[in-house]
Amino acid sequence: MIYKKVFLWIVFWLLTLQTVYSQHDSSHHRIRGVNIGVPATYALTMTGLYTLWYKGYPMGKFHFFNDNNEWMQVDKTGHSYSAYQLSRTGIELYRWAGLKGKKAILTGGLVGYSYLTTIEILDGFSTNWGASWGDVAANTFGTGLCVAQELFWKEEKINFKFSFSQSPYHQLRPNVLGENFPQQMFKDYNGHTYWLSANIKSLCLAKESKFPAWLNLAIGYGAQGMIGAEGNSFLPKGSSVPLNYSFIPRYRQWYLSPDIDFTRIPTKSKTLKRVFFLVNCLKFPLPALEKNKNGLKFHYFYF
Repeated sequence: MIYKKVFLWIVFWLLTLQTVYSQHDSSHHRIRGVNIGVPATYALTMTGLYTLWYKGYPMGKFHFFNDNNEWMQVDKTGHSYSAYQLSRTGIELYRWAGLKGKKAILTGGLVGYSYLTTIEILDGFSTNWGASWGDVAANTFGTGLCVAQELFWKEEKINFKFSFSQSPYHQLRPNVLGENFPQQMFKDYNGHTYWLSANIKSLCLAKESKFPAWLNLAIGYGAQGMIGAEGNSFLPKGSSVPLNYSFIPRYRQWYLSPDIDFTRIPTKSKTLKRVFFLVNCLKFPLPALEKNKNGLKFHYFYF
């Protein structure tokens, strides 16, 4: 389930940044902070993951299962997003610690990718889930997008971002889609939108251009009407009474919207730079044009 992986990468992300940024600013203390913080946070989150999600379920032989048709691939897009942001964080940490060039990029990317791969392995041994080649492919795309940009462009020209809007569908199946707002943010894929946010100036214009360096154009993807993983008519696990919500249409959504790249806003404040780095994983709420099966729809304010 992508929601547990997204939750845990956020924990990993915040705890690791807190650990290393609390160290003294000398390069010696920085690399020590990273060398302690990354493994310690990895061990902590993996222990928490096992306790919360796996300990109560039987474990068996490692196996794969095919979930590529579930949730209209919104969950797979979430895997790519998580891998991208973890790799982005890893690269930033190792650069901050003093590693240079390819060494920081490859080490940081490997940290992000390994984190999600470990979770996939745990899924593979769980009889309730299973490893997914689709998840592995999505993770590879996310890490690859981050690492490739850093290697070839030496900057992020295209960022992976996330936004969430509460949907009405959780009321129909709260045990799966979330009983409260925090749960819905992780579980209800109807409310998820994932964006590829491209920086206009760095991709299309000369460095001398006076075009705002922080202005991006973002393409978003989401879906609506998903009560079940593969359809809206199903037999809930542990129940003999089928649920039939087939009257609710399932459809994909595509978005086009301006965005803000906070990391390109000029500032001399180290604190602000760190804050901008953190919030740049989220799509800034702005007007958006939506395309779905019913045609075009304009949103004056979309998140």
